[in-house]
Amino acid sequence: MDWPPHITVAAIAEREGKFLFVEEDVGFGPVLNQPAGHLDPGETLFEAVVRETLEETGWQVEPRGVIGIYHYASPEAGIVYHRIAFQVQPLRQTDGALDSPIRAVHWLTPDELPRFALRSPLVTLCIEDFLRRGSLPLAFIAHPDATGTVHSR
Repeated sequence: MDWPPHITVAAIAEREGKFLFVEEDVGFGPVLNQPAGHLDPGETLFEAVVRETLEETGWQVEPRGVIGIYHYASPEAGIVYHRIAFQVQPLRQTDGALDSPIRAVHWLTPDELPRFALRSPLVTLCIEDFLRRGSLPLAFIAHPDATGTVHSR
């Protein structure tokens, strides 16, 4: 196993009963995932989910809640991921270029997911958790700055 774990964020955006997904190339073929990616140095979790969603989908979003924190050990890659999934509000779509592994952006209902290969079981689990229990307030996550002052949303 690759250690330490990789910290990732994922955006769960819902609009009229459909959720935002990316179809991405991962080397063994296309898979479906939420807009998601790694936390960059110096970045807050909130900034990361906004950036990743814009880079992968062209959608500007606003974090609205925390859906869950997930631990996943990828059997294929031997990597441990800690995923923080956010409920985000889609604001507007831009014309920016998408990250290179992204093949397409889709708005899909949960019933349409079985037609696709999924990046991991977390793809459906995050949607199911959101539909079952909603999200926690963003203030659930606090982050101190360099002075020790704690910030939350």
